[in-house]
Amino acid sequence: MTLQQPDSAADAARQIIARGAVIPAHPLALTADRRIDERRQRALSRYYLDAGVGGLAVGVHTTQFGIRAAGLFPDVLRIAAEEAATWTDRPVALIAGVIGDTRQTVAEAELALSTGYHAVLLNIASWRGSDEAEILAHCRAVAEVAPVIGFALLPEVGGMHLSYDFWRRFAEIEGVIAIKMAPFNRYRTIDIVRAVVDARAEERIALYTGNDDHIVLDLLQPFAIRRGEELVTVRIVGGLLGHWSVWTRRAVELFDELRSTARDDTVPARLLALDSQVTDANRAVYDAVHDFAGCIPGVHEVLRRQGLLDGVWCLDENETLSPGQADDITRVQASYPHLTDDDFVAAHRDAWLT
Repeated sequence: MTLQQPDSAADAARQIIARGAVIPAHPLALTADRRIDERRQRALSRYYLDAGVGGLAVGVHTTQFGIRAAGLFPDVLRIAAEEAATWTDRPVALIAGVIGDTRQTVAEAELALSTGYHAVLLNIASWRGSDEAEILAHCRAVAEVAPVIGFALLPEVGGMHLSYDFWRRFAEIEGVIAIKMAPFNRYRTIDIVRAVVDARAEERIALYTGNDDHIVLDLLQPFAIRRGEELVTVRIVGGLLGHWSVWTRRAVELFDELRSTARDDTVPARLLALDSQVTDANRAVYDAVHDFAGCIPGVHEVLRRQGLLDGVWCLDENETLSPGQADDITRVQASYPHLTDDDFVAAHRDAWLT
């Protein structure tokens, strides 16, 4: 089924991305025999849409890269696109994760566009160890096919650190519309911001946080970057986060409050304190103590407890919760009930699962 949307829908989605939004990374719902559970896959999309997200990121790390080998990539893209088109009347930005060599990545980007997606999140982890000039040529080839969101991914989950010079040249690519910054490193985050400013691309490229260890402050703080005689102030306008695939209604409410507060001269201490609370919650869900080995099962566990998933199964049967992770999730749920949305899910779950 082709769901390619008219230019007006694509323009609306581009405006959502440029303006900034909550964009959760969409998980994969599986049955116990590791087949796609379409009813629960649709329920997850409906949950995020009713929670008020601005977009969905599908086929990304949280969706599990193994969907390609399992032959699920087209179906997973299709299901989310159908729900975005039918469950809500408001525009939603659809972002597809794309990976692999240039031929595979371009083919995935073309499939995404034909399925109704508006941009691609370009994961270059498979180019790890390659010369940066080669990686840039790959990025340019993909940007000729689809609007590109760059992705700075930390090495612990398969990514790599790239230089300031790489990001400076990447920001010059006309088809780049946003960058998800997820190095979990303040120095490298600033490098990317500085590269965008130095490329004079701050009006074209929207900055998104993927730094699950620094979500709140990323969205609150301005970056003041010197460019010649000019002091350029830029902000991270949204988040494209696996962490926001759980407790999403609260994430939307928090994002709205942070955005309304960020431009004030005074930021309430209450909001500043939320940064460490959200980071602590992420510590448990993303299994930071075990170098993120249980990050996807951790997401699944929260959704299982809410009744949205049947289990924590991943395509890789060896990908499971780490020792003590379930107890740590219980701890943060009890410590920070204001960050959870169990009541919201309970009120709507039956409708989503219908």
